[in-house]
Amino acid sequence: MPGEFADATAVTPRGEIDPSGVNVFDCEVAVGWDIAGNANGGYLLAIAGRAMAEVVGRPPLTVTAHYLSPGLVGPHTITVEVVKIGRRIASATASMVSESTGREVLRLLGAFGQGDPSAPSIISGRPPELPEFESCVVDRAAPEHPMPEIFNRLAMRLDPACTGFREGRPTGTAEMRGWFAFADGSEIDVFALLLAVDAFPPPVFNTDLPVLWVPTVELTAHIRGIPAPGPLACVYRSRFISDGMFEEDGEVWDSTGRLVAQSRQLALTPLG
Repeated sequence: MPGEFADATAVTPRGEIDPSGVNVFDCEVAVGWDIAGNANGGYLLAIAGRAMAEVVGRPPLTVTAHYLSPGLVGPHTITVEVVKIGRRIASATASMVSESTGREVLRLLGAFGQGDPSAPSIISGRPPELPEFESCVVDRAAPEHPMPEIFNRLAMRLDPACTGFREGRPTGTAEMRGWFAFADGSEIDVFALLLAVDAFPPPVFNTDLPVLWVPTVELTAHIRGIPAPGPLACVYRSRFISDGMFEEDGEVWDSTGRLVAQSRQLALTPLG
């Protein structure tokens, strides 16, 4: 698994993996995958998802994470316990804890396995309509809003129609569209999909809310397939912003026009 992302999400088991017992992994939350010093939620999800997948020996189908404290740079441990290993689906729980603070960062529940390509398909959605990758905008922050470090790791391009928020001209519609890829050209695998579902600027930035830190409360990622090579077409929307919280629904489509991931998260409105 070559590439900067793979290195930054690597996990090391303490001893031999035992699917019937408790498994502890060491990992490092790396520099450069953060938003204002707090590690990106999708990045943390990818680290923990990798540890869970190693225990059950199957790729992720759906992983849900509750975010309990900020993910800070430095060593962490991930404890994984198998709930059930069935014929098609295995379920496991996990907890990520910071070694420097002793605080739990994530609590997770996931199902692991593979879909059945021979099953009937009924597709009523389609990929977002985007300009070509080269015609989209490399996201750059205004001087008063420094660009999060994580964007140096990504070759992410936003649809120009969605970028007015950077100049104080939000569209008025809580939607964000664009392309996702890695800056170093690394292949996008199922664990990278766990990052992709939380990598874009929040769609609420295109409302009259301030462009500030948006803490995630809960994030669920559904992996619908292994992506074909090439950038991913992504769209994220929010419909309900109330009581200091909002939901964000995401779709991720590969270069062949196949849906490869979906997401739903609950987050707090931007905090100063």
